[in-house]
Amino acid sequence: MSRISVRGFAVASATAVTAVGSVVGVASGSVAQNNDAEATAADAMTLLADIPVGQQAQVQTVSLAQQADAQAIAADAGAKKEAEEAARKAAAQTAIAKKVAAEKAEKAAKERAEQQAAASRNAVRDASSFAVQSSYTVAQVQAMARSMIPADQFQCFSNIVQRESTWNYRAMNPSSGAYGLVQALPGSKMASAGADWQTNPATQIKWGLNYMNGRYGSPCGAWTFWQANHWY
Repeated sequence: MSRISVRGFAVASATAVTAVGSVVGVASGSVAQNNDAEATAADAMTLLADIPVGQQAQVQTVSLAQQADAQAIAADAGAKKEAEEAARKAAAQTAIAKKVAAEKAEKAAKERAEQQAAASRNAVRDASSFAVQSSYTVAQVQAMARSMIPADQFQCFSNIVQRESTWNYRAMNPSSGAYGLVQALPGSKMASAGADWQTNPATQIKWGLNYMNGRYGSPCGAWTFWQANHWY
C-alpha cells in the first residue's frame, strides 16, 4: 500500500463502499437530487482512487452485494405485507360468508316453523264437526281437544284442564259457580261459543281455546301464567 496505511485503507474502503452504493442507487433510480448524486459520485471516485487498484473491484463487489441484500429485505417486507393483506381479506370474506349462511339458516328455520304452524292450524277441527252425544268419556273429550287445538299447544291446554276439572265437562265449583272443562266463571260465558255449552265438551273446548288465545296469546301462555298463580 503506497498511499495510505493499513488502518487508513480500511476506513477508506468502508467509506468507498458506502459511496459506491450511493452511486449504484442513483444509477438504479434513486430519488437523490442531481447535485447530491454528482457530489457522491465525485467522492466515490476520489475514495476509489485512494484504494489500490487490486482492491477497487472488491469494494465495488461488496457495495453491489449490500445493494442486493437491501433489495431482498425490501422485497421480503413487501411480500409479508401482501400476505398479511391477503389473509385479512380472506378472513373478512369468511366472516361475511358465515353471516350470510347463518341468516339463510335462520330464515329457513323460520319458514319451516311458519309452515308447520299453518299445517297445524289447517288440521284443527271446528266444534260443529263433532256429532252430538248424550254423554262423553274422558278419552272422547281428550280426542276432541286434540283435534281442535294446535299440536304444539295441546299439552299446555291439557295441563290446565287436568287441574281445573280433571277433564270432566260437567264439573261445577259449588263455591264460585265455575263450570266445565276450563271452569269458566260464570259458566254462561261459554254461550258465546254455542248454546249447548253445558252439555257439549266441543263447545267448551272452543270457548276455552278462544279465551286462552285472547287473554294470554296461546294455551302455553295461559299455562305459564297458571303455574305462577294457580289460576288463569
